[in-house]
Amino acid sequence: MWEPPHGDDMNRDAFSNCHPAVNFGFFIGAIGLGVVIQHPAYIALSVVNAGSYYLLLNGGKGLRMIGGLIPLFLLMTFINPLFNTQGENVLFYLFDRPYTAEALMYGADLAGIFLVMMLWFGCYNAVLTGDKFTSLFGNLIPSLSLLLVMVLRLIPNIIRQARQIAGARKSVGKGAGEQSTYRMKVNDGLTVLSALTSWALEGGVVTGDSMRSRGYGCAKRSSFQIYRTTGRDRVLSVMMSALLAVVIAMMIQGGTEATFTPELYIAPITDSRIVGLIAYGAYLSIPTVLHMKEAIQWHISRSKI
Repeated sequence: MWEPPHGDDMNRDAFSNCHPAVNFGFFIGAIGLGVVIQHPAYIALSVVNAGSYYLLLNGGKGLRMIGGLIPLFLLMTFINPLFNTQGENVLFYLFDRPYTAEALMYGADLAGIFLVMMLWFGCYNAVLTGDKFTSLFGNLIPSLSLLLVMVLRLIPNIIRQARQIAGARKSVGKGAGEQSTYRMKVNDGLTVLSALTSWALEGGVVTGDSMRSRGYGCAKRSSFQIYRTTGRDRVLSVMMSALLAVVIAMMIQGGTEATFTPELYIAPITDSRIVGLIAYGAYLSIPTVLHMKEAIQWHISRSKI
């Protein structure tokens, strides 16, 4: 039975196999619109599509990640009215401060945007790898390209290195155990953090010196490109541009407008404005549709063997 790719098994994902320019253009549109548009219907579409693609890329690990984001979403939703007391419909009073429905909805809206950003950036890190980013911008902005690649891979590398350092300390009896006091655990964490800081700084210097010794960024040069634009890439580029144009036109007409405080107003999804919502959903579903299409074709071809 077919299983969704995860980890290094990215060759089964059809969208990851597209040209890096197509991948980068899609994520710029998805993340950019996800930040700007605050309409609840659009945010719901973003959450569904980003979550679906994230699960297809990461499998069970992605499910655990999304499960960890749900409590954070609820916390951000319910804590916003404690700081923002604007709104006409007061649900109750807490510490002599009004807890309004508008502030609660606004908190849910902001939490939804945060959830969308986390999911799309997770997909971005899985699809647009360092070599793809370097192939796009290595000749245009070599220094900035190298810096961005190092920054984007810093967090996962730090997490991996922290686990290795903690495991090494435990193996020699230096790490804090379950019976350790709170102070011992804090000291152990600070020691690991100090080692991580030294490792990260040294790694950055070594990487920079290594690339400089190879002549990276010293002068304009030709480079070997393993990525070639195909007919599918051109079709996807035209399709994404057309869908983005529809969504932007709807934004200009006010079809995606939503304000929560001090008064609640959400632009109604009428017959004419539903086109923008459909276009937005179609745009965001492109990676998932390509992934499922290839999975179905692969499953059919395998069943015929």
